[in-house]
Amino acid sequence: MTAPATQAVRRRVTVRGTVQGVGFRPFVHRLATDLSLAGFVSNTASGVLIEVEGPPDRVADFCDRLAAQPPPLATVTGVGVEDLPVSGAEGSFAIRSTDRSPGRTHLPPDTATCADCLRELADPADRRHRHPFVTCTHCGPRFTIATGMPYDRAVTTMAGFPMCADCAREYGDPLDRRFHAQPVACPGCGPRLRLVPAADGDVRPARDADALAAARALLAAGRIVAVKGLGGYHLACDATDARAVETLRTRKARGGKPFAVMCADLDTVRRIAVLSTPELAALTSPRRPIVLLRRRAGQAGLAAGVCPGSPHLGVMLPYTPVHTLLFGLPGDPPGPRVLVMTSGNRSGEPIVTDDDEALTRLAGLADAWLAHDRPIASPCDDSLLRVRPDGTEQVLRRSRGYVPRPLRLPVPVRPALAVGGDLKNALCLGEGDQAWFGPHIGDMGDLTTLEAARRAEAHLRCLTGVTPEVVVADRHPGYHSARWAARPTGRAPVLVQHHHAHIASAMAEHGLDGTAPVIGVAFDGTGYGDDGTVWGGEILLAGYSGFRRYAHLAPAPLPGGDAGVAHPRRLALARLWAAGLPWDAGLPCVEACPPDELALLSRQLERGLACVATSSMGRLFDAVSSLVGVCHRAEYEAQAALELEAAAASAWDAETSAYAFAGDFDPAPVLSALVADLRRGTPAPVLAARFHRSVARAVAEICRRARRDTGLATVALSGGVFANALLEEECARLLDDDGFVVLRHGEVPPNDGGLALGQLVVAAHLRQEE
Repeated sequence: MTAPATQAVRRRVTVRGTVQGVGFRPFVHRLATDLSLAGFVSNTASGVLIEVEGPPDRVADFCDRLAAQPPPLATVTGVGVEDLPVSGAEGSFAIRSTDRSPGRTHLPPDTATCADCLRELADPADRRHRHPFVTCTHCGPRFTIATGMPYDRAVTTMAGFPMCADCAREYGDPLDRRFHAQPVACPGCGPRLRLVPAADGDVRPARDADALAAARALLAAGRIVAVKGLGGYHLACDATDARAVETLRTRKARGGKPFAVMCADLDTVRRIAVLSTPELAALTSPRRPIVLLRRRAGQAGLAAGVCPGSPHLGVMLPYTPVHTLLFGLPGDPPGPRVLVMTSGNRSGEPIVTDDDEALTRLAGLADAWLAHDRPIASPCDDSLLRVRPDGTEQVLRRSRGYVPRPLRLPVPVRPALAVGGDLKNALCLGEGDQAWFGPHIGDMGDLTTLEAARRAEAHLRCLTGVTPEVVVADRHPGYHSARWAARPTGRAPVLVQHHHAHIASAMAEHGLDGTAPVIGVAFDGTGYGDDGTVWGGEILLAGYSGFRRYAHLAPAPLPGGDAGVAHPRRLALARLWAAGLPWDAGLPCVEACPPDELALLSRQLERGLACVATSSMGRLFDAVSSLVGVCHRAEYEAQAALELEAAAASAWDAETSAYAFAGDFDPAPVLSALVADLRRGTPAPVLAARFHRSVARAVAEICRRARRDTGLATVALSGGVFANALLEEECARLLDDDGFVVLRHGEVPPNDGGLALGQLVVAAHLRQEE
């Protein structure tokens, strides 16, 4: 029975989601005060607890607005309401201290400096003018400073910075923008910047504003500066200075791998790249990821060494006050407007976060260090994404700005840790209907990376409260991650086939419960197959509980195994050999191979020495890249395929023809046609475009055949090859035109960075069936 309008009611409201560290309690306080309601709000380990009392219509309005109008960084995933006896409280609503009872809540990711803080940073009259650590409830670090939960200053790396009286007053005022903003500080009580010179350099040490001015001057002079950010150090240099860029590339042993750049502002971005409205939204979002943009012709002043051979330019905007000040405020001496900003590490190692470690591990790379004394609790690389023509985003590296935001699972899982693969590694914890990815770790190949994985797992467990009962790993017997996976529980991990996990990750991201299988297209460079060969060009009929290999790319030898991947010319010759095509003089891949290497490779292929069979689509792209004369030696992962995509993009709109694979997904006819067109003098970009379209048409044809055989009409596209924008878009277009439901990755990377999510849900079903 409804109470009369004049009769008070009291309700207990529990709010779940990302509701701590985002200004949720002051939001509740203001809402209750505006409606003249009594009660209190408190953080708990499970979320936010509210008791509210007053007239029924106003209490109902309060409950409706809680989920509909949350603070900018809050995400409400559930609101529970129950009636309580009326207490007779009148007129006051309080914010209570945090309840530290057991439970779980969500910590928000780190976010970029908000507009209000940027205004204060640039305002000479504000007490935080030029403060390199200006922040408030709506922006700044969270994940990278948190050392425990519930989220309070005592369990952050700000615990060592006692607040001054002014900051304490703001921190304790529910009406202030900095109420319970745990990183709050000012020039009088906050962290301090310092510039540390290299031991053999000519740079003078400096602090605070002088440190920033000195760092800007060094960058303008062509020097390399290690800059401490939110989740680790960057190595920065002037992106328009060819000598500085080449020096950084040489010192870091970067090879030809593209660098990301940070632009001072949007005007600068528009001078070097083409920017669509959806790309603008991604670039300026609170996450501030690196966004892959189309380069303007000639790169508009950028050094050629920034991104050689890449069809895109990775661009980000400043996301910390330090970055903003490094570019300079109005009136400051000028400095570079575009900076290379690459992870502060040596190639193959995890990003550096510790200050003392930075001075040793980055010695010889940096000319100076722009450091500060706020510790980093967890490394967190920059996230990377591209925006599709339809405006949707494809995340290629999920880290800063996303972690530790949970993903909702369509199926429940026991407490579990999935350790992913050996490339682009990212761990994933799951329990119940939620999963938490850790930050990007990188390639698991040495002790420093394994130690980084151990710390990442411990930090993620601490913040989520998940204690894994099951550990899941890739089936590859040689993976470092699989061997490491047995450590957390001391029990053998559950092993999941690589490409099955890829398809399962796409299914889970799209909320499929697994009751019906999908046609899974899993294309990547390397994955251990059930027959002991290297898979990677797979069409699977897959659900969470299992899969069937419906079709696959015809295999070819992989000379030298994984070591041979650095030599696309050898892959091209092996593919020609498998197709029965001669190594004619004049073919680019033949001309790129010295005679003694040709002879050795011929004997190797004939005798099957050190040649594992592979159905990898990634290796086919590498082979074609060399065959048509684009890339014969790869200095970084997927270089040959990326340069082939760049070539194809330049001819894409004008060239719409394609070759035909044989019916059993054999590329021999495609290779034969490419050779014939090469002899006719067809330009490499045209050949590259035709090849891309050929693969997409083959995918569509095999999926049509699978639909006829099985009745399935949902296709999931997964695996690192689908980071190729041309291929993914063309496959999706053809399949959509054929009436398929197409699942493409969004927030979960299609590459091995998303593998752990698929491992998690597959393992849950395997355990249920045991």
